Amino acid sequence: MSYPWPFGPPPQDENRQAVGSTTARDGGFHRSEVSRRQFVQGVGIAGLGLLAGCGRVPGQAQPSAKVPRIGFLGTGSREGRAFLIQGLLEGLGVLGYVEGQNLVIEYRFSDGQDERLPALAAELADLKLDLIVASGTPASVAARQATSTIPLVMGGLAASPIELGFVASLAHPGGNITGMTLMTTQLGGKRLELLKEIVPGLARVGVFWNPSSPTYGPVFKELEVAATTLALELQRLEVRVAQDFEGAFEVATRQHAGALYAPGDPLTTNGLKLLADLALKSHLPMMMEYREFPQAGGLLSYGPNLYDGYRRVATHVDKILKGAKPGDLPMEQPREFDFGINLQTARALGLTMPRHVLLQATEVIQ
Repeated sequence: MSYPWPFGPPPQDENRQAVGSTTARDGGFHRSEVSRRQFVQGVGIAGLGLLAGCGRVPGQAQPSAKVPRIGFLGTGSREGRAFLIQGLLEGLGVLGYVEGQNLVIEYRFSDGQDERLPALAAELADLKLDLIVASGTPASVAARQATSTIPLVMGGLAASPIELGFVASLAHPGGNITGMTLMTTQLGGKRLELLKEIVPGLARVGVFWNPSSPTYGPVFKELEVAATTLALELQRLEVRVAQDFEGAFEVATRQHAGALYAPGDPLTTNGLKLLADLALKSHLPMMMEYREFPQAGGLLSYGPNLYDGYRRVATHVDKILKGAKPGDLPMEQPREFDFGINLQTARALGLTMPRHVLLQATEVIQ
């Protein structure tokens, strides 16, 4: 696994001399090819002819190019989505778009109140934007309900877009939707397997459960199959808002969970540092999906590279702005997967990482 324009004037020809000073030698004597007056008169006449042919008159302002306007609908806060926005802007920059210069982005965030997402999505739809980027499954659901005509680009859908009825197929989405799918459900078994290899005698794993998110049903279905194979018991820990996190850790500790796993939901992704701190305080090994978790002090992460995913979403945005239909653009799948380990946290938890596990890691934080 491999886990990593500015437009200016055309370059000047250094060998070209200024018109009016160009000279030639003919038959041994020196003469000027074109006098300055002849040249200026000729250009003036030709220019008037071109303007007439274009329907313009001298002094008339030429129409400026339309600046694209797109929306960004985020589940959670701007701070929590900051690294994803950075990935998107980086990808857009490579393609020649600079926010505030030749691209306008209208941002809306639910800020911990996901029930506001439908209203925020409708607000963006009323702006008659060129397209909307939806960040997080709840935002994607809200955007889909708000419009069937404005192109929607999903920044990273944790739930299956086919199971949710978003697209007909990954290769031919149809309708007004395309974007990135994260393969969250398919990797659940591997995450449980890694936890069992790392935590001696692991028998029970607490799993965060957000019943208001469409992500969790398919995730749990996959986890339950894997847990049976690995002889693990799963314990659901209900979390609907960030204020539920601390209580979930208390329940996990009281019911003797040996480790925790938080699926890739915007609720948890927006609270990486808080979750890392609570896991350490509760002395519970915890696994999340994205590399930013061990970078924030968490123990483990295994999953697609979200930053790379949002950088690649910029390609869909560019194609749609240039006239492509979203339904004709295949849904993208992750091409980079990260397995991150924070050894400092492992030592604090009294865990020793097996050598074969360390060799699989793409990032080890000392």
